[in-house]
Amino acid sequence: MNHPAEIALHQYLESAVKGKSSISDNTIEQISNDITDALKRQFDSGKSRKDFTIRMSNVGRPSCQLWYDKNKPEAALPLPNTFVMNMMLGDIVEAVFKGLLKEAGVKYEDTNKVTLDCGDTTVSGSYDLILDGAVDDIKSASDWSYRNKFESFDTLASSDGFGYIAQLAGYAKASGKKAGGWWVVNKANGKFKYVPATGIDTEQEIDKIKTTINKVKENKFERCFQPVPEKFRGKETGNKILSDGCKFCSYRFDCWPTLQERSAVKSQAKFPPTVAYVELKEEYMNG
Repeated sequence: MNHPAEIALHQYLESAVKGKSSISDNTIEQISNDITDALKRQFDSGKSRKDFTIRMSNVGRPSCQLWYDKNKPEAALPLPNTFVMNMMLGDIVEAVFKGLLKEAGVKYEDTNKVTLDCGDTTVSGSYDLILDGAVDDIKSASDWSYRNKFESFDTLASSDGFGYIAQLAGYAKASGKKAGGWWVVNKANGKFKYVPATGIDTEQEIDKIKTTINKVKENKFERCFQPVPEKFRGKETGNKILSDGCKFCSYRFDCWPTLQERSAVKSQAKFPPTVAYVELKEEYMNG
């Protein structure tokens, strides 16, 4: 069942396509101010992107990644030149999306900074919006992520390397609201949908956050994931590959010194997929 706000926004955009809707000067100003703030945040912060602090946006990530962020940030793969552009696209999507919600008659509380008390440590961040008494986050996603990762709460929970679920739970707990869900916008085609956090256990997520904070304080490195057997046509090849939790980590080459990202050794395809090998049988070493 679609969220009422989702239906309202579709109706507003349908009218826009037909040339029957308008946008107020106040909303245009709101969107412009939000984008201006985002530009200043991305370009004029004066802080290195590697300066470490625990915050809502990273506290749900694996503790081993946070250890690297804190202790060995220089080991990260270099950020591509497109990084800031990609971040800006996400900020612009959020600003425009909230403006369109407003024009569609959807009433919500706008972004606000909140702080989560975790004993002798506090974690701060700014939620995107509160709608119907619940905290929602706005995410821009690739076409693949939109169709697969954000298919449902369960699919997100099965591959949440960025810690979106813990982030939402943290915002909910800190604001004294319910955890709502995610408004997801497909950057490839403009489609959008609401993914409710139907299976979230806020208190359990807060316990995970506290555990992560304690591990960061202990400052002892421990890998969060282990390699898994490679399979080809349902059978194990004898090789070991990175688990899903490691595949997009920017520290993977330092964490796994034997890592090789190369074409699948058993594939006979013209354009074989790239596989992240941690252990390769000797017969494949020079392939």
